[in-house]
Amino acid sequence: MGKLTNFKRSIWVFHASGGSCNACDIEIVAVLTPRYDVERFGIKLVGSPRHADVLLVTGAIPRDFADKLRRVYEQMPDPKAVVVVGNCGTSGGVFYDSYNIAGPIDEIIPVDVYVPGCPPRPEAIIDAVVKAWLKIEKLEKELEGKKE
Repeated sequence: MGKLTNFKRSIWVFHASGGSCNACDIEIVAVLTPRYDVERFGIKLVGSPRHADVLLVTGAIPRDFADKLRRVYEQMPDPKAVVVVGNCGTSGGVFYDSYNIAGPIDEIIPVDVYVPGCPPRPEAIIDAVVKAWLKIEKLEKELEGKKE
């Protein structure tokens, strides 16, 4: 894992659930509980994509939700990162051949970090958010370099 060098602020995360069985969603909630308490590290779950730096997506995305997921992604300010949590979002999981699935999430929006598992462990979700954080820091440095 990389080292956080530009620790200027906390990172805000928006969670979008696209037809998941809630197993991944429960693990995301678990990282907020007192056992893991990620808010003490500056990782905060927010209620609007307009305030978010990272988009956490779970579930195999149904066709009627694909355009809504694109809109959520477009509402996020740059720089941003996308983390896919769970096997369903990564490959379609058990819904792979279903007629109503729009495909893996990376066919709908760009994905930066994958968290495999059904459901993945909370530690893996925290590690993925940190990787997304590193990507955002790198993008911010590149943007600062262009300004100078």
